[in-house]
Amino acid sequence: MDLFEFSQGSLPLLVSMPHSGTHIPPELAARMTEEGLAVPDTDWHIPRLYDFLGDLDVSVIRATHSRYVADLNRAPDGAALYAGADNTELCPISTFGRRPIYRDGQAPAEAEVAQRRSDYWQPYHDRIAAALATMKERHGIALLWDAHSIRSEVPRFFEGRLPDLNLGTAEGAAAAPDLLGILTAVAREAEAIGYSHAANGRFKGGYITRQYGKPDAGIHAVQLELSWITYMDEDPPFAFREDLAAKVRPVLSGLVQTMLAWAEMEVDL
Repeated sequence: MDLFEFSQGSLPLLVSMPHSGTHIPPELAARMTEEGLAVPDTDWHIPRLYDFLGDLDVSVIRATHSRYVADLNRAPDGAALYAGADNTELCPISTFGRRPIYRDGQAPAEAEVAQRRSDYWQPYHDRIAAALATMKERHGIALLWDAHSIRSEVPRFFEGRLPDLNLGTAEGAAAAPDLLGILTAVAREAEAIGYSHAANGRFKGGYITRQYGKPDAGIHAVQLELSWITYMDEDPPFAFREDLAAKVRPVLSGLVQTMLAWAEMEVDL
């Protein structure tokens, strides 16, 4: 199986979906627990939720393999995203619910983690880097939207319910402040239909946002962490809810199109 799917668009925006994959190679699956094989921490149904992207002529990269094989949104050296907080590894060994992913004695050792980084993590990042470089050369600007989702309550990482729409730009280091400002305005407008939001709150953007967002060089990256409760059932079998998705999808489309409109104005200036 290919490590990711990539579609090329003509506009200067790449949408990344690093945690939407569920595939686990058989040789790894044989070492995993039932909890691990269920891949509960997947960013479920993200490609279906973002199905409007096909009408926008943007580029999309979507991982096919589970984050349990290699987490594409973690630093290659395994450095923690949030100092002093609980973090999961480049090759996770426990679920968000603190359940073991591997059977006793079967967790990957350092050499295996390094091999997985080379085999699974690196190709995805090489493709992101190449796509952004091409956009920047062609348009003078490049945008990256990192699309994620998560259960609305995950006690391991935060107390209480997570806001529905969580925008992150690494505290402003990954994207221009005015871009985050207009995106936050779109999220704020969504309060009228029942969605809460935060900007650079608990989720400030993972490795992808922090690594590739270089606003001084004309590359702007934003992560959206969306609560599952806005579009799906949060318990197994994690069913997609079109009745819910139909309500939140226009908000997501509005965010993406606002980002594109901002880039067009920046280039025109």
